[in-house]
Amino acid sequence: MRHHIGSALRPRSESLKSNRSSTDEARDNEQEETVVEPDQNNVLSHIISQLRPGADLSRITLPTFILEERSMLERITNFMAHPETLLPMPDVDDPVQRFVSVIKFYLSGWHIKPPGVKKPLNPILGETYTCWWDYKDGTKGYYISEQTSHHPPKSSYFFMAPEHHIRVDGTLRPRSKFLGNSAASMMEGISYLRFTNRGNEKYVITQPNMYARGILFGKMKYELGDHSFVKCPTTGLSADIEFKTRGWVSGTYNAIGGIIRNDKTGENLYELSGLWTSEMTIKDLTTGQKKPLFDATHAKHTPPLTRPIEEQGERESQRLWLPTVKAVHVKDHVKATDEKAKIEDRQRQEAHAREEKGEHWMPKLFRPVNSGAGGSEEGEDDLEWIINAEIDTKDPKKAIDQILAIAPILPGSGAQKGTVKAPNSTTSGSGAPPAQAAAVHKATDNLIDLDSRPSSTVPPEPKPVAQAQNQEAVSHNNVLHPTSNPKQIPVHQSTAIQAPVQNAPKQGNLLDFDDDVHNTTNKMSNLNMSHQAMQPRPPVVRTDTETSEAEVFVDAEEK
Repeated sequence: MRHHIGSALRPRSESLKSNRSSTDEARDNEQEETVVEPDQNNVLSHIISQLRPGADLSRITLPTFILEERSMLERITNFMAHPETLLPMPDVDDPVQRFVSVIKFYLSGWHIKPPGVKKPLNPILGETYTCWWDYKDGTKGYYISEQTSHHPPKSSYFFMAPEHHIRVDGTLRPRSKFLGNSAASMMEGISYLRFTNRGNEKYVITQPNMYARGILFGKMKYELGDHSFVKCPTTGLSADIEFKTRGWVSGTYNAIGGIIRNDKTGENLYELSGLWTSEMTIKDLTTGQKKPLFDATHAKHTPPLTRPIEEQGERESQRLWLPTVKAVHVKDHVKATDEKAKIEDRQRQEAHAREEKGEHWMPKLFRPVNSGAGGSEEGEDDLEWIINAEIDTKDPKKAIDQILAIAPILPGSGAQKGTVKAPNSTTSGSGAPPAQAAAVHKATDNLIDLDSRPSSTVPPEPKPVAQAQNQEAVSHNNVLHPTSNPKQIPVHQSTAIQAPVQNAPKQGNLLDFDDDVHNTTNKMSNLNMSHQAMQPRPPVVRTDTETSEAEVFVDAEEK
């Protein structure tokens, strides 16, 4: 295993010397590692090994190599982690080349990933995460996110670099499916990227789907698959990018292909090719010239910075999940399950209490979009939620003040008072709630994570109050450690911050696809284990791609 836990447990004084992430280190020697743990064979065998007559299936634990040590709200920041591709975009005058720069930015973040298959912690309703980036020119980028729905899971986020005229609004809606020997995370949702110095020129962006292979037999491996799109309604330019999954007989992992076209004229302008984990190229279809677009082989991303744990509210991601993360870090399956169950049980209790009172929960930091004709978000109903603040995009200084007034982001701004207790932004009475709050769907949680830091990157330990002033002094010298820096305070030290849940029932599963796991384990508990081992079905040819090569997997067809 290459998680560099030793570096994660170095003393704090040494950890400040480098911002190098463990993701970078893990990729130095072996880019395409598929096994993180020596005993990582498959999830099913791990479950079966715990089955006993009369066993309590709610106590089935799942291997810690599946679980990442951060929340989905934090994982989303990978998309803003390459300032060298992010910041120059609005300053490109030629509209076609500006669109190409957006594609370069979009493709530059997918390589940020640990070896193996990782799943981020599923955020609870009302959970928040904020952070910022310090750029070389002295400016900053700010990120605010909140879990705006739990069933189905929806993560809403806002990013802005005011001095660089960049704004991003997005909602992520992961939906899990089991496909025989694979599991898919259908990454529904959308992002709107805007350049405020170009009349709020807008780019509509979607994501590829994510697949975990080998969950029943064979080595586990993840892939990005299917088509994603980037479109600019103002210029009429669009890109159809295919993340190609490896064929059963032929093909390669991590390949991409795509076309940039002018939808107004129907002309294909550029062709994209390469590997999203390595070198990607762009070919001018007019001249035939081919040149590098982005090389991820040795690319170093810039992780975000966060406030110290003791300044965070109890419903902020890093403080909320700290006990769970510490248990996962030391591979204590039972402890991780118990700590995670405490949080999830309280969430269920809160939902039950709201139901009894006739209250409908509403997000604290985001509001429903006004997508009707003439509305401020006209035509953007698929976004669902947007940051609940007016931002003056023409005045960067004013915009910064407005952003910092939304929620604590920088050190010294305190805890989010509204997130310490249970979500309390509710509407009561028998009236119908907003469509977003009233939507009821089958619970579907994200199974896998594909572009996030390894599990050795443990959040910083809360420091005693006596040390808080030293931290503040350190922050003035710009040596704040990034969230993704593995070289932080030892996870084995005791903490003054207690778990935000007390006296909750200790039950639940380590992963978030509870219904599917419980249904599967209930069935398995009734199986005659003396039957012949399961045999794979005949290959099924994928039909969601137009590539010339047949992409075949030993999977059950999607229901």
